[in-house]
Amino acid sequence: MALHFKCSPLDLDEEQVLDYLHVLKSRNKTPSSSFFKHTVYGLRYAYRISNRKEMQLMLPSIERPKKLPVVLSFREVKRLLKAPKLLKHRLVLALLYGCGLRCFELCNLQLKDLDFDRMMLHIRQGKGRKDRYVPLSKMQIRGLQTYLRAEQPSIWCFTGNNSEGKAVPLSTQGVRWIVSEARKHSGIRKQVTTHSLRHSYATHLLEMGLDIMSVKDLLGHADIQTTLTYLHVAQLGRQKSFSPLDKLYKQD
Repeated sequence: MALHFKCSPLDLDEEQVLDYLHVLKSRNKTPSSSFFKHTVYGLRYAYRISNRKEMQLMLPSIERPKKLPVVLSFREVKRLLKAPKLLKHRLVLALLYGCGLRCFELCNLQLKDLDFDRMMLHIRQGKGRKDRYVPLSKMQIRGLQTYLRAEQPSIWCFTGNNSEGKAVPLSTQGVRWIVSEARKHSGIRKQVTTHSLRHSYATHLLEMGLDIMSVKDLLGHADIQTTLTYLHVAQLGRQKSFSPLDKLYKQD
């Protein structure tokens, strides 16, 4: 798994682990069930000895999790983006949502990955070691340009300080703190995580009419089955904003 992603398994989230196992299953007609079990048990042990909260991993058949992703409405996203006082924190949220980035992908962003002329963001060595490009909005570009002029980072777009006061890339823990604080100040009651913004990005794109394969490419999914989850939460076609109660009370 470390060779596949070119990073420590401890830096991966639940979606990436599940997607990895699903790809292994699809590439092998008769994969060993014990191989999958040992992979998951090894991850759980690694999380335990590193004092990291253990993720609830679903062992393959392979079945995708029954639990649907938490998705924010457009109004809730707007409230969340307005919550932080610091421009840096607002930009972190805007990139997680507006580009559908994974937490570690945002932490790894470098200045050379910003292409303001083409209005694109280069995600290097992301999911499955595949680079990808995602669009940047004009609002994101204006915010980033203002931020870069003020902070003048040298390599990494977003930094924090280590115990010696030296600038280092912003940690995943730091990103999660920014999201958590924004949720508290916005008054949103949903359980918002860094991945909730990615879920919302994918769902909103589908609701706006983007095709599922394009969404798959923007998210950097290795398998379309991972992306198909969002079809269950997106309000599409006849499903959009409809309840029999609407018709019932419209007649009064």
